[in-house]
Amino acid sequence: MEWLFGRRMTPEEMLRKNKRALDKAIRDLDRERMHMEQQEKKTIADIKKMAKDGQMDAVRIMAKDLVRTRRYVKKFMLMKANIQAVSMKIQTLRSQNAMAQAMKGVTKVMQNMNRQMNLPQIQKILQEFEKQSEIMDMKDEMMNDAMDDALGDEGDEEESDAIVNQVLDELGLQMNEKLSNLPQAAGGLKTGGKEAPVATAVSDADADLQARLDNLRRE
Repeated sequence: MEWLFGRRMTPEEMLRKNKRALDKAIRDLDRERMHMEQQEKKTIADIKKMAKDGQMDAVRIMAKDLVRTRRYVKKFMLMKANIQAVSMKIQTLRSQNAMAQAMKGVTKVMQNMNRQMNLPQIQKILQEFEKQSEIMDMKDEMMNDAMDDALGDEGDEEESDAIVNQVLDELGLQMNEKLSNLPQAAGGLKTGGKEAPVATAVSDADADLQARLDNLRRE
């Protein structure tokens, strides 16, 4: 009836409709098969009863009816198996159709991405990025060299070491002069309490030398 309203069913809707129809047919076959099996049991009971009563003509007729009933039951089972196979095929078609629709959507997305992706432009951007990175590395190296040259103090250290050595040499000479001017007792150093003034003079000279060194370093 869809054509009356100007609308056509989609493949998914058709597959769903056919699947529902097949499921309904399977249920109807199961219902008929159960009814035939009940009829078979009733026929067997009637045959036994009539056989006991000696009604052999009726027994033969009902035996033929039982054979037909069992044949129908077998046919219903075969029909159900065939319908289930068809239903499985329809379910497979539905799955394949869903997969095809998904692949169609993915294909459209890939087409849009490929359409938007400008490969020459991307290559140009990457080349420009590499160029700017190299320029930045060169500038960074030049800045480091310039800072090392500006802040380098190797010559200052050598000059300051020479000054300190000169001062120490002069102070060493002065120390020798001071020590030579210290009063010496005749006959050399004596033991006991007379050794203390010499040690005191030497310690005072060391303290004076250390103080001058500290003043030079602060300057």
